[in-house]
Amino acid sequence: MSDSGAVLPWLVIREDDSGNRYRIGRYATKAEAQRIVDTLGGRSQHQQVYWVERLGQKTG
Repeated sequence: MSDSGAVLPWLVIREDDSGNRYRIGRYATKAEAQRIVDTLGGRSQHQQVYWVERLGQKTG
């Protein structure tokens, strides 16, 4: 891998109360992504769900 291409395999995903899913960001480590989820999860007044998944992982 070259220095110009970072590997960011961990995604933070948000699903809103209408069932729409959005990628919030990509991160190098699962722990880093989980910190973002922990921060965002406490802010919302709506029925939004945040989670971490690995790039290429199948979600149900």
